[in-house]
Amino acid sequence: MKKTQGLYAGRKLIKRRQSHRKLQKTWRQRFYGTRWVNDPLEKSAQAKGIVLEKVGVEARQPHSGIRKCVRVQLMKNGKQVTAFAPRDGAINMIEEHDEVLIEGIGGRKGRSFGDLPGVRYKVIQVNGVSLEMVRTGKKERKRR
Repeated sequence: MKKTQGLYAGRKLIKRRQSHRKLQKTWRQRFYGTRWVNDPLEKSAQAKGIVLEKVGVEARQPHSGIRKCVRVQLMKNGKQVTAFAPRDGAINMIEEHDEVLIEGIGGRKGRSFGDLPGVRYKVIQVNGVSLEMVRTGKKERKRR
């Protein structure tokens, strides 16, 4: 079906655009407010949680390898999420029952990142100290 053309086609084009908005996922999420329905962080950028266990997540095809992640229970609502421990040796700095700060990993509008299935968050702090500083040896990890 062709679009309307001509001098007085403006109203028809506007109506057509309005009727087809419902087909756009981003418009539906914004209009109906469903973007935050399944968001464990509840609209915030970061959240604190307690490490329950260390887990290894297998990478998606065509990559191979086990990505080091941790299961975190959030303090604000008790939900459990999987968070990625970025860079080499970072998982050794995190232990069970540590308090960690997590944030979105970045990528695909809040969905999982890269070859990590179901992982949407990454660890940025352990017991109030930056994970990168602890990993590089510039600061010492606090004991709880």
